[in-house]
Amino acid sequence: MLPVEIKLHRKSGILELSYEDGTYNLNAEFLRVHSPSAEVKGHGPGQEVLQFGKKNVLILKIDQVGNYALRLHFDDDHNTGVYSWDYLRELCLNQANLWAIYLEKLKAANQLREPLPEDTQVVTITPLKAK
Repeated sequence: MLPVEIKLHRKSGILELSYEDGTYNLNAEFLRVHSPSAEVKGHGPGQEVLQFGKKNVLILKIDQVGNYALRLHFDDDHNTGVYSWDYLRELCLNQANLWAIYLEKLKAANQLREPLPEDTQVVTITPLKAK
């Protein structure tokens, strides 16, 4: 189902999608952590990368991609996700459940929604596999 109207509220970070059956508000953090990009979804099942520290992210602009999708440009320089109309509709209809699952994953990974201070660098040490 195609939206009949799309509004980007830059200050609040809300993408408002209006359909014939109602209006949905998706915040920038939700959209960023559910980006359909390879950076987030990986290149196949089981390759998903948990996004964290995105609480304050904002959407700078949106572009229509052909007749089938939107590209969102976030202020953390992420812009590779192409949100199809079907995927946006799925996010609208399942927002509460998807958000709850995301929060559970954050908790299990001991990560936060809040970004680290700007002067902080984190290095993750991954042990090499024994041959």
